[in-house]
Amino acid sequence: MRFSFLTLLCGVIFFPSIFSTVLAEEPAPRPQYLGPTQVVTVPPDDASCYVLCQDARTGSVVNGEAQPTMTMLPGVSGAVIFRDAKLVATTFGGANGKVKLGVTLDDAGREIPVGHTPLSPVFSADGTTLFVPCRFSNDIAVIDVAKGEVIRRISTVREPIAAALTPDGKTLVVANHLPSGRADTFDISAAVTLVDTTTFEATHVRLLNGSTGLRDVAISPDGKYAYIPHILARYQMPTTQLERGWMNTNALSIFDIGAKKLLNTVLLDDVDRGAAVPWGVAVSADGKTVVVTHSGTHEASVIDIAGVLEKIAKIPQVAPPYDPNKPYDDRGNFSSPSQADIPNDLAFLVGLRTRVPLPVVGPRGVTIVGSKAYIAGYFSDSLAVIDLTANPLRRGVTEIALGPKPVIDQVRQGEIFFTDAALCFQNWQSCTSCHPDARTDGLNWDLMNDGLGNPKNNRSMLLAHVTAPSMWSGIRATAEDAVRSGIRHIQFAVRPDEDAQAIDAYLKTLTPEPSPRLVNGQLSEAAQRGQTIFEKEKCNICHPAPLYTDRAMHNVKTRAKLDRRDDFDTPTLVETWRTAPYLHDGRYATMRELFEDGLHGLNEKLSEQELSDLAEFVESL
Repeated sequence: MRFSFLTLLCGVIFFPSIFSTVLAEEPAPRPQYLGPTQVVTVPPDDASCYVLCQDARTGSVVNGEAQPTMTMLPGVSGAVIFRDAKLVATTFGGANGKVKLGVTLDDAGREIPVGHTPLSPVFSADGTTLFVPCRFSNDIAVIDVAKGEVIRRISTVREPIAAALTPDGKTLVVANHLPSGRADTFDISAAVTLVDTTTFEATHVRLLNGSTGLRDVAISPDGKYAYIPHILARYQMPTTQLERGWMNTNALSIFDIGAKKLLNTVLLDDVDRGAAVPWGVAVSADGKTVVVTHSGTHEASVIDIAGVLEKIAKIPQVAPPYDPNKPYDDRGNFSSPSQADIPNDLAFLVGLRTRVPLPVVGPRGVTIVGSKAYIAGYFSDSLAVIDLTANPLRRGVTEIALGPKPVIDQVRQGEIFFTDAALCFQNWQSCTSCHPDARTDGLNWDLMNDGLGNPKNNRSMLLAHVTAPSMWSGIRATAEDAVRSGIRHIQFAVRPDEDAQAIDAYLKTLTPEPSPRLVNGQLSEAAQRGQTIFEKEKCNICHPAPLYTDRAMHNVKTRAKLDRRDDFDTPTLVETWRTAPYLHDGRYATMRELFEDGLHGLNEKLSEQELSDLAEFVESL
């Protein structure tokens, strides 16, 4: 099937900063980047694609062999085309996200407000309904296409980031990006949401313990399975080494849609080399091949998924008695005794997967058109093309430039390093493995900087460089110290200081997303009441605006049985709505729970309504 043309949609969202008072001067103009993130096929024959770009403010229509001609299509974050290619839905915007419905990409169409950060729109089988996951609204907007309005909202779990519809149109499968709930337990996982498209009822099914960082979902052509790449964190282990996936492994979960359960999870790593930051996933039209991109190692996994399913089926649910005369399977690999052992078997995909190095940096979204896989190279402003019919050991890989070769400045280089597993021993992980989008993975980690056996909740990198000290125990005097210590003691690598300087430069550019609790960008009535309570109870002494931290260590009587100290760093409250769970050990799933459990004795001072109002204010910052 011929790749006839590409249509490039690009968008960037600018958010007002509340920190103009702490910025000394305007930064110098930066180079413009496209930042392609997704590739979407065009019905009815899927011979064409749309490439969505996160960073640029222009779009282009390109022939596969020509340079793009730019036209303005700002702010696009997702797109879907109905079967006859006569109905197009595009999503754009952040806090005030909208969907545009038209008959072409250039058609102004109807704009419909939907929620915070809409992504991955999906039409129903008959085209009468549009499902739009809204990442930071934590729900799915259901749109009546004829009326052009949202008719209902379906709650998800946490940050619905990608969705796909089964071929029969009966089930919408939604990948939730992060785990939800407290982090000081022994089973923490992100979930898959299944939506019945007739009743709109949602079922939430958790993945394996430690599953986090979901980015994409693809469904087999027969509708039986959903394929979801993600990180499988070994967060219960102390971070003393990286060998054999001691800290983070990278996985593909296979979900049985009909049974509404996880079939199994296979590791995408090798025994002595990680496959960091799995991102995009696509399945071939015949259902035999799955392609997963690895943004941290700049490669793709081409997987014989039919062989994987067959191998899983042959492994018993319960381990048979150990046979010392046959410890290996028919392929010569150490065999998984039972299906429960598969997620720990680093050799499971030997003979069933080819790791393909790509000519692009930071591969993300992928789609398969005929016999070729097209992969968005985020930092390269280009597409990688894999010929899936080529010899598995010598895959034919080419590159299509979407614009001029990008000029990489220090900030962009820092963003690359933040994602790049080349900075890590054996490529097991990158900074973004634990800090997706430079925020948090929702887990507790037992880092070695303050001793063994006292895990702490992961923290966002937002404002880290202006809210020293770093780490809950304040063990790092500055964020600069923390970046360098992270490279040495978490990535287990020795790198030139220029790498750390670039990461510092990138992290300093981070700005907060507006809270989904704001109303037209302003505090709600409840949040305004909460602000009054915040000031009345003198919360602003330790959490003064605009950073909402005094950058000091305090004993607020939250020491737990595993802690070795009483005082902890005062966290910024900016973007708190995004960084659950709360407290240094992640013991509270919500801010409301933290207040009602007695922090500062607030539960004895305030009414139920006042506690709710206070939580509303804090989660509006």
